[in-house]
Amino acid sequence: MRRGKSDLKGLVKGAAIAILLAFALSPAPSAAQTREFPSKKVPLAVETLVTGLKHPWSVEVLPDGGYLVSEKGGTLRLVRNGRISAPITGVPEVATNGQGGLLDIALAPDFATSRRLYLTYSARGDGGAGTAVARARLSDDGTALEETTRIFLMNRLSTRGEHFGSRIAIAKDGSLFFGIGDRGEGERAQDPRDHAGAILHINPDGSPHAANPFLGTSEGLAEIWSKGHRNPQGLTIDPKDGTLLSAEHGARGGDEINNPQPGRNYGWPLVSYGRHYSGAEFDLGSSAAGYEAPLYYWDPSIAPGAIAVYRGAMFPEWDGNLIVAALKYRLVARLERDEGGAILSEERLFGGEFGRIRDVVVAPDGALLLLTDGADGALLRVSRSTTTN
Repeated sequence: MRRGKSDLKGLVKGAAIAILLAFALSPAPSAAQTREFPSKKVPLAVETLVTGLKHPWSVEVLPDGGYLVSEKGGTLRLVRNGRISAPITGVPEVATNGQGGLLDIALAPDFATSRRLYLTYSARGDGGAGTAVARARLSDDGTALEETTRIFLMNRLSTRGEHFGSRIAIAKDGSLFFGIGDRGEGERAQDPRDHAGAILHINPDGSPHAANPFLGTSEGLAEIWSKGHRNPQGLTIDPKDGTLLSAEHGARGGDEINNPQPGRNYGWPLVSYGRHYSGAEFDLGSSAAGYEAPLYYWDPSIAPGAIAVYRGAMFPEWDGNLIVAALKYRLVARLERDEGGAILSEERLFGGEFGRIRDVVVAPDGALLLLTDGADGALLRVSRSTTTN
């Protein structure tokens, strides 16, 4: 059926009104606030882009300059011009149990044309809940997820509410690395037939990647890349050289930065710095043959969230540094590395100034984006201060 000009005008007008209403449902934007902070190498400016997010977990920058934000309770939102959209529809149902919920977002390398993205979340099933990965397409108007498909669910679910992981890092070939914690049952991290306590590696359709160490063997699950991880809530790939890096929660001390390698074991719960929450020492101490030592560790714990490798134009002084969000002490840790990747020093930024820092992302212009985890969570932008002293 052909439509007349008046019909087409009505459709266009209706679509425009729908988008405006979606943003009108959000709280009015708060006035932009910018604060200045010194640091060892460069003065910093921190701008509050938006407040009013409910326990945000992950942020991604869209090609048009908007921000896609997940909220742990199961809501996905679009942030533009200081306004928060109404909930995006089509998000998979999540199990909001303890630390579970809607977790990480990762845009496919070809998102600008495909609009494809991935989500990690806790999903219900027989035996309780566990970490899952879904693939979806963000609609052209940004109001809905389309073609949402679960491509992975961990093999053993439980009723416990802790240690779901689970950042995503996308490799150059489009495959996905992601982490799952031990689900509060440490011995699972040493079982190669259990997805818990592991870094996993899958193709965009959810099948095991060809480079995985147990693929085609009976020694372990085909999706597993490495084992012995307690709760890796940070995962990234250095865009310069492809190095995979994780940030992981320890117990009473023993937070770690690792470079997960295929088939390697990173020790939890047998080997770790710090102590168990009971105060007991680890069975094999802080190091033992057959278990990989961390690149860096914190004792006492800083409760690391996301990790990013800084490769941007805004802060050339930070090139190659690791930037780690921290929940405890409410800070961002900047770790300097040498040419071989060894960590040389740490600078702590913004301690206690903004709240628990859950996510950190290097934006296309080189600024840092931070998410604070709280009932009134904020999206912050860290840039180079133009103020001269």
